Formats: sequence, C-alpha cells, structure tokens
Amino acid sequence: MRRPYPVTLSCEVLQVSASGYFSWLQRRGTTPGGPSGRHSDEALLAHIRSIHAEVKAEYGWPRMHKELLARGIRVGKERVRRLMQQHGIKAKTKRKFVVTTDSRHSLPVAADLVQRRFNPEAPNQLWCGDITYLATDEGWLYLAAVIDLHSRQVVGWSLQPHMHTGLVKDALAMAWWRRRPTAGAIFHSDRGSQYCSHEFQQALKGWGIRSSMSRKGNCWDNAAAESFWGRLKAASVHGHKFATREQARQAVMGWIAFYNHRRLHSSLGYLSPMQYEHRWYEAQRKKAA
Repeated sequence: MRRPYPVTLSCEVLQVSASGYFSWLQRRGTTPGGPSGRHSDEALLAHIRSIHAEVKAEYGWPRMHKELLARGIRVGKERVRRLMQQHGIKAKTKRKFVVTTDSRHSLPVAADLVQRRFNPEAPNQLWCGDITYLATDEGWLYLAAVIDLHSRQVVGWSLQPHMHTGLVKDALAMAWWRRRPTAGAIFHSDRGSQYCSHEFQQALKGWGIRSSMSRKGNCWDNAAAESFWGRLKAASVHGHKFATREQARQAVMGWIAFYNHRRLHSSLGYLSPMQYEHRWYEAQRKKAA
C-alpha cells in the first residue's frame, strides 16, 4: 500500500527530523525506496536539505558530496549534483571584493616577504590579517582576524565599534597567546594605517614576529583573507539585518566556530581547518616515534 503523503511532509507535521528518521531506517536496514544500504532520492534529499541548513547554505554539490561521505552516506557525486540542481539547492555566492583599506599615510611600509606563497609547511609559520565591517542599526561593527595559512584556521579575532589600532592589536594578541609561535614567524597584511602604526609594529617586534605587507592596491597579495571575508559575509551577513552590534557579534562568532571546526576546505583535502591541523600533528608524532 502506497503512502498517501511524502515522508518529509509527515516528519514536518510531527515535528521530527526527516534526516534523523531516514538515518534510523538505514540503521535498521529498511531504508525506503531501495535496497538496504542505498538511500532513496527522497531520503537523500532530506539529508541534503538538513546539511544545507546546518552549514548556512555554504556548500555546493562537491562539498555536499564530501560531507555526505564523511557522515557515512554512500552516494555518487553525480547523483548529489543532479538532486541539488533539480531542487534548486545551491551555495550562496560571494560578492565582489570592495576596497576598505586606507593606505594614504606616511607611515613606514614593510616589504612583501610572502610574494603570494600562501602554503607554509607547518602551523604558526605564516599568518595573515585583515579588517572588515558589518552594518547594524546601532552603527558599524569592525572585525579584525588573524588566519594561520597552513590550515586556514582563524587563530585570533577582535570585534569592536571602531577601527583604531587597538582592533588589530587585540586580534594579534589573541593569536599569540593561543599559539605562541617561535621567533621568525611572519604576519602578512595590507598597508592599512592600523598595521603600519608604530604601536602595532612594536607589538610584532615584541613577540618576535616579522611584518610583511602586500603591494599598494593589490588585494590578491592578501587573497586568503579576502576569500575568508567573502565566505563569512555570504553565510552570516548578506541578507541579514542586525538590530544591535551584539546580534552581529553572535552571528560572526558562531560562524567562526563552524568555520574552524567543521567547514570543509577543498584546498585542505575536504577537511576542516582543525581536522587538517590535527592530522598534521599526528603525522609529526608518528615520524618522531
């Protein structure tokens, strides 16, 4: 006897997770619409929709396929692509880069020590930093971040209602206290006045970190930071209206936690930043054993 209503609709009426229901059926070996171990299109679509909501619509079909495999759901990538296309499930797109750096100052500028080589061999060898802004009904909220380019992990950040030097210095301080890099590590940024300031440069020197800066007006010299802003804003900012700075702060902090712990990176072999770094340390321990 055929079911009068789709399972997903029944689950919605009963206020239960369709993804969880299909997972339960799979564990019992009674997945509807196909043999044991193979999901029906309806079951697979429920998983895809659930993940899509969980990752804030960030994943296109390649990452969605990897995420499904990581969760033990065996499925071909072409099937995932087809289902997502048929049902209009797609990743949010990033907006074009907008220049926010004020490099019109007479402060000393550091040389570019990176030259677009953004793949250090180990953690805490090369960090990059940048500033972005978020609009709220209370006014602007500024975010400074420090990213370890080995794993693309955000290791320091600061959210403040101003764009003074203290904003970037606090983000750097968090990164240094959390990671304690050895002397000689590089911090790469644009030529913004906050990074060129005497106060910030003295902080770098005090912690044994070398300063590196991109060329004037060339956003691609700090591409990793720009890419990070694009992902953050597509997931947490664009299409959202924040009544208060605290609302924006909570949205950003939640996304950074998701990004570090769970977001899959194609450049990291579809691992999250923290998974990638953990595997690197495990490999080093095995080599030393």
